[in-house]
Amino acid sequence: MPCSLRAILFRDLVLGVLGVSAFLVHLGADLWAVSQYVLSGRYLWAALVLSLLGVASVALQVFSWIWLRADPAGLHAAPRSVRCLALLHLLQLGFLYRCVQGLQQGLLVWQQEAPSQFDLAYADFLSLDISMLRLFETFLERTPQLTLVLAIVLQSGRAEYYQWAGICTAFLGISWALLDYHRALRTCLPAKPVLGLGSSVIYFLWNLLLLWPRVLAVALFSALFPRYVALHFLGLWLVLLFWVWLQGTDFMPDPHSEWLYRATVATILYFSWFNVAEGHTCGRATIHLAFLLSDSALLAATWVTQGAWLPGGVPLQVLLPVGGLSFLLGLALRLVYYRWLHPSYPWEPDQVDGTPAPRSLQYYELPKNRRMDHLARNFFPQGDEAAVPWPGEVNGVL
Repeated sequence: MPCSLRAILFRDLVLGVLGVSAFLVHLGADLWAVSQYVLSGRYLWAALVLSLLGVASVALQVFSWIWLRADPAGLHAAPRSVRCLALLHLLQLGFLYRCVQGLQQGLLVWQQEAPSQFDLAYADFLSLDISMLRLFETFLERTPQLTLVLAIVLQSGRAEYYQWAGICTAFLGISWALLDYHRALRTCLPAKPVLGLGSSVIYFLWNLLLLWPRVLAVALFSALFPRYVALHFLGLWLVLLFWVWLQGTDFMPDPHSEWLYRATVATILYFSWFNVAEGHTCGRATIHLAFLLSDSALLAATWVTQGAWLPGGVPLQVLLPVGGLSFLLGLALRLVYYRWLHPSYPWEPDQVDGTPAPRSLQYYELPKNRRMDHLARNFFPQGDEAAVPWPGEVNGVL
């Protein structure tokens, strides 16, 4: 095995271990916060934290189970019984099972002197599903959890040590999910370029800098009007769900589960941008940015008129400029990324002198994650025609 390939495989293996560790640490921090809320008699806060954990966990298990059932028969080596997998997902262990499975495959590939193309492709297949599930978990649980903790801190006027632990682990998890998702999309590119440090840093910064003002806006509104934040979320979520439906998404294997995906995407869009359809990406991104900016501006106007309600002397004159500066800086870095660092690749079949290059049957037998490949086609610029699957191909496997 070339030294460069071995180094990349070892890096991916280490990143996988760190990703699982970050997930477990954040889960432990949340359960620690719940126990402290119960001991101090703050049962409503404990119930809200547990509700967010439960909803996100159930959604992840459903996604994982649907994808496993949709994968071609015989794709996964040494498959467990259907009842065993169903029990793992029922016990809310499906995501961890996938993480362990991905680590086992990554370790197997790294230990081989000459790993086969199938083993390498299968390792990518597993890691792509894990990256997508991690992103869903981030915006279904960690981002709302961070918003809730910040609202509690703003409302109470002080932060406990376990709340600081939750804030730090949430930021760590969000950062990790964004970078991992970016790396996963790069894996789907035809040339599979190595993710550069500069591109990763800029991509991470503009996402985080644009996400932070949005989280701050919702957190402050929640601290001021805790009874109305649910109505605010539901109203915007329904509008975003309708918008996602209009784009005609086709990510899940059946129409019924597609609505679960659309509902999850609408939740992501409540906090950040997420592209789900081909064509006119710039226009949709601009509409979404203007929509969130207008909503945040209305929330900011509410803070100015009702800021005296916040206990602890929270200085709104400091929070507002910091949030605005973060938004402007994030917007500038976003323009820099899409202008100079965003890769552009043709998605047509490989060509030599204008003629499609011949490919062996083994190439079409390699597992290909069509779910993430579909999102990568939406995320990166592509040619006029997308690659068309061969007859008899199911999720990338002939």
